Amino acid sequence: MKNKITKSFFAFLCTFCVMLSPASAQKIYKVDIKEDIGPNAWRTVNLAHQKATELQAEMFLIELNTFGGAVNFADSIRSKLLGSTMYTVVYINNNAASAGALISLASDKIFMQKGGSMGAASVVNQSGEIMPEKYQSYMRGLMRATAEAKGRDPKIAEAFVDPEVSVPQLKPDGKLLTLTASEGVKSGIVEAVVTDVGEVYKQVEKGNLEVVQHRITVVDRIVALLINPMVSGFLILGLIGGIYFELQTPGIGFALAVAIICGVLFFAPLYLQGLADHWEIVLFIVGVALLLMEVFVIPGFGIAGILGIICVLCGLAFSMVDNNFFDFKLAKPGLLMESFLIVTGAMVLSIVLMVIFGKNILRSSAFKRLVLQDEQKADVGYTSSPQKTNLLYKNGIARTVLRPGGKIEIDGVWYDAVALDGFIDAGEEIYVEKHENYNLFVRKLKDKPVKNDV
Repeated sequence: MKNKITKSFFAFLCTFCVMLSPASAQKIYKVDIKEDIGPNAWRTVNLAHQKATELQAEMFLIELNTFGGAVNFADSIRSKLLGSTMYTVVYINNNAASAGALISLASDKIFMQKGGSMGAASVVNQSGEIMPEKYQSYMRGLMRATAEAKGRDPKIAEAFVDPEVSVPQLKPDGKLLTLTASEGVKSGIVEAVVTDVGEVYKQVEKGNLEVVQHRITVVDRIVALLINPMVSGFLILGLIGGIYFELQTPGIGFALAVAIICGVLFFAPLYLQGLADHWEIVLFIVGVALLLMEVFVIPGFGIAGILGIICVLCGLAFSMVDNNFFDFKLAKPGLLMESFLIVTGAMVLSIVLMVIFGKNILRSSAFKRLVLQDEQKADVGYTSSPQKTNLLYKNGIARTVLRPGGKIEIDGVWYDAVALDGFIDAGEEIYVEKHENYNLFVRKLKDKPVKNDV
């Protein structure tokens, strides 16, 4: 009996303590998306969701104000919300057009500010022109599937994309559906109309609230800046220019460092944003390797050089556009062409600048400080190759392949030589046609004019 009384008293005491203790706070992680839906918006939402998961937040809230953007990145955000273990809320603070409507439909609850709008999700190009049916069909399917996943009317979601879908109570036939805040509530798509985010908290409140606001870091801002198309163009300019000037100067120096830095700054942010894939970076590296082979190994300019230019061009352009091994149907229409124009324009501009300013830059005092300029003078012990005027018009044998430089043998002595024919295979007979600046210039013996025989 005594034990029963003791246990009852202990249970009462525990219940009383729990009643007196403060209720645990409901943690809400909030992130703001107030820009076009693109790689930067996707990276922000993805990082915010990761941090919300780490903090074990009960709710993930997006304050949204956008006129749309790229479907592929909107689809990535949609998938993140649909797969989230947290309760998801979208607060439309003014606009959720096009891609913004797709993201909103993927949340558990939608709240809309007074005077806000949502809809008009047809796929258009950068000029605002409606894209072909295959794009619209895919977007209709995304909208319909998203609405069904969250228990919303799929017909209304489809009407955002297709003007032929009839919703008499909300829009005239033949027009795209765009909902006002009150129409959103009437249709069942929107939970409630609010005046600010504070009212959203009141609507979802289940006790004490702890709101954690996602902060944009300096690194995030730098990455967003580097993927700007204009900045990408300048990085390509530095990349191509650095490679060119490195080829014009002996050894490895400052120009190569500039090329490597520009290459890293170009590819790294795109890789972090999920744009540049491994195969696109490899494609660019293969292109550079082919161009170097064309310059130093293969005589003339042929297939390797052309393939090198194509690989470099495609590697840079494809890195700027999200795709699945050449499948660009999810990319924003016109974005692939824009990326090719940026890359081609930067490459052409770099060539023009190299032709106009190349020699002046190499001779400038600022550039000379960055490369070795010491002279190896004869009066301090340095000597160069002796004059070889006695070898003029003599016959010999190519001991290595001349592409165009290589080794030849005349009268049992080996010399450095340059092939005027561009390419001479090892073992072929040659003759010395001229001698300039301590260099021997040779041709194939079979091409030697009869009048020059000695």
